[in-house]
Amino acid sequence: MLLHVIARGRIGRSPEGELVDRYAKRLGKDFKVTELPDKGGTLPPPAFTPVRTVALDERGRQLSSSEFARILERWRDDGVREARFLIGAADGHDEALREKADLLIAFGACTWPHMLARAMLAEQLFRATSIIAGHPYHREG
Repeated sequence: MLLHVIARGRIGRSPEGELVDRYAKRLGKDFKVTELPDKGGTLPPPAFTPVRTVALDERGRQLSSSEFARILERWRDDGVREARFLIGAADGHDEALREKADLLIAFGACTWPHMLARAMLAEQLFRATSIIAGHPYHREG
């Protein structure tokens, strides 16, 4: 299953960008990042179908890493070919996008800069794939 991060804003050369690159290398060919301008632009069409859309949103569910992994594993086992993870600009997502998303997730009650959220998401995607694969990267409890 392709794990596709679609984020507003350019991360460029930055510590956050280096973290995203580090996890992208670990995730390999099943990971992709698409950058959109802060305003405007359109979401690219899905590379594969069926597809699931996850929006990172302050109103979203707070999942443990294991819960997140189980969701991705279930989607994969159900034949989902692409999971898209949308990260908005500073003002977040509009209501229409939130309503269309299959899942809303939040990284806690704090507000995170969208560039840092991108690095955190890349790490959580790597962690989830490690959990699914039974790799010892994740330590429970």
